[in-house]
Amino acid sequence: MEGEKVEFVTIKSEEMTFGKNNFLEIAHKKAVSEKGENEFVSISRGFMNPAGEKRFKSSVSMPVDLAEKVAEALGKVVKK
Repeated sequence: MEGEKVEFVTIKSEEMTFGKNNFLEIAHKKAVSEKGENEFVSISRGFMNPAGEKRFKSSVSMPVDLAEKVAEALGKVVKK
């Protein structure tokens, strides 16, 4: 059985650098297939290799409504 073809579209993304060559990419994306569309948010951690290319180490994805709750919780936890 073959897998369904899914196309991923980035709606909007923000990148934050930290440390010597590390970054976080937070992106609002959409997965599009014959069965429909599904929007989600991904948070990916990566680094720049010596050639200046992005390399991703890890990622977490979640539905948009959960990402909004996570953002609110972060605001409460990090608030000074």
